[in-house]
Amino acid sequence: MSKKSSRQPRAYEDENFLHSPDARALRILAEYVEPNSRFKHYRIEDTIIFFGSARIPSREEAEKAVAEAKANGGDVAKAETKLDLSQYYEATRELARRFTEWSKGLEDNDRRFVVCSGGGPGIMEAANRGASEARGINVGLNISLPFEQAENPHISRELIFEFHYFFMRKFWFAYLAKAVVVMPGGFGTLDELFELMTLIQTGKIRKHLPVVLFGSKYWAEVINFKALEKYGTIDASDLELFFRTDSVDEAFEYVTEQLKTHSLASPGARL
Repeated sequence: MSKKSSRQPRAYEDENFLHSPDARALRILAEYVEPNSRFKHYRIEDTIIFFGSARIPSREEAEKAVAEAKANGGDVAKAETKLDLSQYYEATRELARRFTEWSKGLEDNDRRFVVCSGGGPGIMEAANRGASEARGINVGLNISLPFEQAENPHISRELIFEFHYFFMRKFWFAYLAKAVVVMPGGFGTLDELFELMTLIQTGKIRKHLPVVLFGSKYWAEVINFKALEKYGTIDASDLELFFRTDSVDEAFEYVTEQLKTHSLASPGARL
């Protein structure tokens, strides 16, 4: 009978070590190297990013919730608020579909301006869904959370990513992005928006990066940009770093014109 080997596993095969604090640098590096390898393999040159709330439902789901609330004595006002917000799900879905059809029509051997979201439900789902409905490859940069945010079913299977570190996920949002559409959202959306705006304002993002704030009423209530200008904590010119609209047509025309002017000739432009 042979004796069981007592030899220690190789370091790169030792799960106890790989999940230890000492190997944190390796785990961080892996969240750079593995996505980079996959993006190269599938020839993803750059992306159009959609940010927005995971809590905004589709119109169909919202209408069903209103009907159930009325029939069963539920919170009708809350359900109707969700129904109003569902316009942003549908706008995201339509915009993602249009961007995908437009990008597929470009004469390029690589995949340009691929729709990318945070991979979860709500606005993220709407973006991946719209791209999928246009039969386009699309990306989901999901994040592991204690309450198990599962990826939505519309992401291209080979481009589902699962991150542990928020900052590595944010890196991949910013690194490949050539345009950003920000729909109404909460803490996560605000965090993503303001980090990008800070990078653009300070010149840390050197490429041209158009940012669309979609939903004028929402953003006017949630962020008082004029107050920031009034108190001198931002310049008046900083308010020109993003484009505000309520129109799918305007958002589509603005983004595609910006991409044609600044990005089509320079696919390799990064941070």
